Amino acid sequence: MQQNKDAPLRSDAQRNRERILDVAVAELTRCADAPLSAIAKKAGVGQGTFYRNFPSREALVLEIYRHEMQQVADTAAELLRTREPDQALREWMDRLARFAMTKAGLADAIRQATSAPGSPAKPGHAPVTSAAELLLRAGEEAGTVRPGVTADDFLLAIAGLWQIDPGSDWQPRAARLLDLVMDGLRAGAPGR
Repeated sequence: MQQNKDAPLRSDAQRNRERILDVAVAELTRCADAPLSAIAKKAGVGQGTFYRNFPSREALVLEIYRHEMQQVADTAAELLRTREPDQALREWMDRLARFAMTKAGLADAIRQATSAPGSPAKPGHAPVTSAAELLLRAGEEAGTVRPGVTADDFLLAIAGLWQIDPGSDWQPRAARLLDLVMDGLRAGAPGR
């Protein structure tokens, strides 16, 4: 019997998949060339289970990227439920910076997975763009963010994050950069 590709996974299959992803993030962040067999072994799954979930290194790397980006994006709505819109945006910016710095080691693995001829394209950052849009519109409605700032404007403004050396003491520098961006977003806001 063939399983529907979009059918939900059984709970044990879902746990296996999540364990593989958790181990793979750690291993590929440490070393872009980490052997898939070592990842499977550390995740406690057999080769068949591993390759059923991720038929290639590229599939694994791209799913990690998508999964991690989605997790960062999902925090936007959570923060808006518990914080004022401008506080939610600033805290989300910190989470995005932490993601950018702690997952920098994955950049090599992603480059390898998407650079060969015929390789899949690097996934876009649509979830992060949507999350930024949600936070910006909430801040605009609350009068704490200047009107008219788009998610694309915002992402260009914080692009400096990706220039910071993740091996350095990056937190103070990222905080200063993000505080500058936040000051710019607040300037001209009607509620200020």
